[in-house]
Amino acid sequence: MARSKPTRRTGLIGRKLGMTRLFGEAGAHIPVTVIDVSGNFVVGQRTPDANGYAAVQLGYDPAKPKNVPQPMRGVFAKAEVEPKKRLKEFRVSDDALVDVGAELSADHFLEGQLVDISGETIGKGFAGAMKRHGFAGLRATHGVSVSHRSHGSTGNSQDPGKVWKGKKMAGQMGARNRTQQHLKVARIDAERGLVMVKGAIPGSAGGYIYIIDAIRRPMPSEAPFPAGLKASNTPANDEGESAVVDAPETAAEGGEE
Repeated sequence: MARSKPTRRTGLIGRKLGMTRLFGEAGAHIPVTVIDVSGNFVVGQRTPDANGYAAVQLGYDPAKPKNVPQPMRGVFAKAEVEPKKRLKEFRVSDDALVDVGAELSADHFLEGQLVDISGETIGKGFAGAMKRHGFAGLRATHGVSVSHRSHGSTGNSQDPGKVWKGKKMAGQMGARNRTQQHLKVARIDAERGLVMVKGAIPGSAGGYIYIIDAIRRPMPSEAPFPAGLKASNTPANDEGESAVVDAPETAAEGGEE
């Protein structure tokens, strides 16, 4: 019997704003990272028939048209979306495609659910083995001179007569793509487009990050499917305020309060 593939939704592109803290009902201190996810627009789709796989391409962070290459201007114009600085494809299930031009909301995720967040770690330049890998260094006496912070021997004798690939040595520290798994969403502020997750995430303040549903945990049944969309300029919303709409079967739950 063939196993059915788990449902997979699109993620969101965000910008790390920094860290702060929240307080629980009992006054417990909760450190959180604040992520701005406002302005996520669907720029393109990848379908199994045309491309061999299903994916949603999102654009984030407005860009000046003069700074966007001419071919990309046509892509944004076709999608009727303002040019964006950052594009990202998210693999999705065949039934989780989102229409081009739609804007996603912070309510795409739910408070309490687990997410995986990817980003580029803070670059710290060229570092020695003690700082980069936690080496203890050489002895401070008994014949050791000048090379107290060196990493010691790196190779073998005549056999194999080389330094093994992957040997821990001095080198570039940080500035690597890393993914932090199973981070808990502490709070959602859909009005300001903010997602607050418990704990720290990779990257420096102001850097781009990518949020997806935790791949090693089941997706919450209450999560909007195929995505949490932000409605704008609807007849029922004369004041221009945004509202989050879920899947068609739960649309009644996503109206204005």
